Amino acid sequence: MVKVREDHPIHADGSVDLDLWLERLQEQVEVKDIDTVRQACLYAKQLKEEAEPSEDSWKDSDSYLTGLEMAQILIELNQDQDALVAAILYRSVREKRTTLEDIRRRFSQTIATLIDGVLQMAAIGSRQNPRRENVLGQSGNPLDNVRKMLVSMIDDVRVVLIKIAERTCAIRRVKSDSRKKRYLVAREVFDVYAPLAHRLGIGHIKWELEDLSFRYLKPNDYKQIASLLDEKRLDRQQFIEDAVSILNAELKKVNIDGDVMGRAKHIYSIWRKMQRKNIAFNQVYDIRAVRILVPEIRDCYTVLGIVHGLWRNIPHEFDDYIASPKPNGYRSLHTAVFGPSGKVLEIQIRTFSMHEEAELGVCAHWLYKGTDTHSQSSSYEDKIAWLRQVLEWTEDLGGTEEFSEVIGGDVTHDRVYVFTPDGHVVDMPVGSTPVDFAYRVHTEVGHRCRGAKLNGRIVPLTRQLQTGDQVEILTASEEHPRRDWLNPNLGYITSARSRAKIQHWFKLQDKDKNAAAGKKIIDREFRRLALENADLNFDLMAKAVNHRSADDMYAALGAGDIRLSQVINAAQQQVETDHHDEQLDLALPGSSVRSQSVYEGIKIRGVGNLLTTIAPCCKPVPGDPIIGYITKSRGVSIHRDDCTNAFQLRQQERERMVEVSWGEEGESTYPVDIYVEAFDRAGLLRDLMMVMANENVNLIAANTQSDKKSNIAYLTLTIEISRLELLGKIMDKINQIPNVTEVHRQRSGTR
Repeated sequence: MVKVREDHPIHADGSVDLDLWLERLQEQVEVKDIDTVRQACLYAKQLKEEAEPSEDSWKDSDSYLTGLEMAQILIELNQDQDALVAAILYRSVREKRTTLEDIRRRFSQTIATLIDGVLQMAAIGSRQNPRRENVLGQSGNPLDNVRKMLVSMIDDVRVVLIKIAERTCAIRRVKSDSRKKRYLVAREVFDVYAPLAHRLGIGHIKWELEDLSFRYLKPNDYKQIASLLDEKRLDRQQFIEDAVSILNAELKKVNIDGDVMGRAKHIYSIWRKMQRKNIAFNQVYDIRAVRILVPEIRDCYTVLGIVHGLWRNIPHEFDDYIASPKPNGYRSLHTAVFGPSGKVLEIQIRTFSMHEEAELGVCAHWLYKGTDTHSQSSSYEDKIAWLRQVLEWTEDLGGTEEFSEVIGGDVTHDRVYVFTPDGHVVDMPVGSTPVDFAYRVHTEVGHRCRGAKLNGRIVPLTRQLQTGDQVEILTASEEHPRRDWLNPNLGYITSARSRAKIQHWFKLQDKDKNAAAGKKIIDREFRRLALENADLNFDLMAKAVNHRSADDMYAALGAGDIRLSQVINAAQQQVETDHHDEQLDLALPGSSVRSQSVYEGIKIRGVGNLLTTIAPCCKPVPGDPIIGYITKSRGVSIHRDDCTNAFQLRQQERERMVEVSWGEEGESTYPVDIYVEAFDRAGLLRDLMMVMANENVNLIAANTQSDKKSNIAYLTLTIEISRLELLGKIMDKINQIPNVTEVHRQRSGTR
């Protein structure tokens, strides 16, 4: 049953009282012609009544009531008449009960264009489900559909809002649907539309989408937190009422006409904080929270002083998002104090206008492209700028492989604000490097980047930027990014944007050049890992990383399509344990003869050693999220967690599914000697020990020699390692230590 039935008067037969609904609509938003809205409602109702039953679950729903529910969501977002009419008619067009041409003739070109834009956004659905050959009858290149969808979003933000309203209705409705459908809808909403709502600053929609998605994606965790909240609800309610009463009295003393209310903590937000900080439910302190709304900005800081005068504040728990707003425009003061009875209390302080923007985001400004009537705020253009960036990134990618990562990526509450040499402010995700900054400024600047200055001093390109830094990029005359930048162990880049631009540049190079570069990378790494003499079948390694031949694997590595760690993992599967060597080769525990399809390093929770086989349908490689299925004759079949076959097996034979991992925890370790050569200096050994400590690697022996004449230090470090990939990462980190000139794995009797 859709929400509109709960919110609005109904007749005795259960139908909506349309006259009363329209009357209330006019009280909530300004409508130019209520008769047009009425006509749209009656037309949608007529189309529904004339339609025949269908196997399509959407067509079995009431598209008329769905349209009213979508319109009600848009009313709450202060949308105009055209958006409301488009929402009311959208489901009828999508279900092919009428056409865009008919809508254009009966209503207007604007309404038809809005509906068409929302239909184009179905390209997101095709990206999430690549098995679908077309979306709503669309054909052709999926990339073209994505670009059309993005253009629609950029031209008119109302398209996005109508689609968000439709997905909100969808996830409200799936409660009684099959488990598979609940999961699919929740996955799409959580991955795409909740981040969209966050980017546009629509707080209350974002929270609802996250909570409902979380309910179906992790039902056990959701129920657990919901029950814990219910258990403490009465005590928490009394505590909040006491705090609100005290704050109201204090506001009256200073003649501030404010509004004090308890603030609900959302279930997904609680779970995310528990996961991020690895804490229990009773350690999530901001479950008890109060929000204070005041007329003016100066009142915010006055109230902050009152709060800190009443109760002792908790150190490091204060954020001034008024002076430094979040990237999506959110402004507020956040503080945490030891409130009544010494219990922790979170308090948010903002003006009424800030609160409206926090709840409605871009919708609070009534700005549309070409119709800017409220020029006092640039917030709309700031919020819509990310859509233009997505379009630019999609053009650079030349494909849709990175689309989901771009849509959902870089959504973080924490940003750093740095300055260009001209004094312009650029906001970046925390952890960004000068290379990320160069690509943020311009693709060409990124490709030509060779060095950087922070605050006038030359720094490594791996240095993380801090708020207030002035960044100057040193460039070369030719465009030529370095392949090392794509190595995640080296820390040159952190953003999906930078990686996409670098990968695109290498994809444009000749395949022969990429193949040569990829082979050079592999040869160098294998020499460093002392694998150059190992009996390795490179064609089998290529198949393990989903390429037909070794040459294809070399070219893919050179172009940045696959990572070196994937090749190393494939090589490790072929390495045999040499029990006669003092230095054990890095191999996974098991028999000396290895099948290409068996990966014996996989750990099965709660089960002893079992035969494992890699599923041919999805071919997971080490690092992918995986799930196991107990077969009748082939042991445990290992699937990617998002594999369609695995999803069907979960539904049909859930009892035969087991949790598995790539063996990163509790796996066997082997002693490995690393040879390091460096210019001798004070603190060299300390820096080496810091690398081991940061990577949680056990150092079991160290032998150092120094040549006083040449001032060269020779070190042999014996560490315990479980995987070749980790060994390569350790050596990459050591290689970045100042004064280190050589590092490689050392065999017995060699240097």
